[in-house]
Amino acid sequence: MQSRDLIDHISGRSRDSARPVVVGVSGYCGSGKSTLARELVAALPGAVRMRGDDFLDPARSHVRSTDWDGVDRSRLVASVIEPFRERRPSEFRRYDWSARALGDPESLPVADVLVVDLIGLFHPEVVPLLDVAVWCDVDLDTAATRGMDRDRKLGRTHESLWRDVWIPNEIDFSNGFDPRRSATVLYESLGER
Repeated sequence: MQSRDLIDHISGRSRDSARPVVVGVSGYCGSGKSTLARELVAALPGAVRMRGDDFLDPARSHVRSTDWDGVDRSRLVASVIEPFRERRPSEFRRYDWSARALGDPESLPVADVLVVDLIGLFHPEVVPLLDVAVWCDVDLDTAATRGMDRDRKLGRTHESLWRDVWIPNEIDFSNGFDPRRSATVLYESLGER
């Protein structure tokens, strides 16, 4: 599916739903999740984005795990996804990367569509709560190359993390949870991301 079709699909779901719609965007590191999430929010009236990086634990996301343990899915579900779906007021806390701790509580935005982009999102703890699950359909080698190129351009030297942690984590997560198969939409991510 391409961008315009995806936007139309989400718009239709939102129009036909009696409650807010939650869109999950996942894929391998470097597959274009954040770029797609920003595009969706810009194109969908009444949409807000929840950055997946705000729900990562940097210590745990920098070590090997078979289920992307560094993704704080329970905090995302309890403080954002469930209350958003139920139109219930809630507060959430973003991870403050500069302070290396959770930031101050923020009110959950009220909107018609919530777009969440995150690695390891298509996990049994989260998938049942997603109205639209979009997989950025890029193979792992291509995604990793894009991600490493992006990091180099930003002055980050993460090659050993990519090689020793993130790529193996992606392989283990895919083997354990088959996130591509959990998707309701396969998004053909083209070009630089």
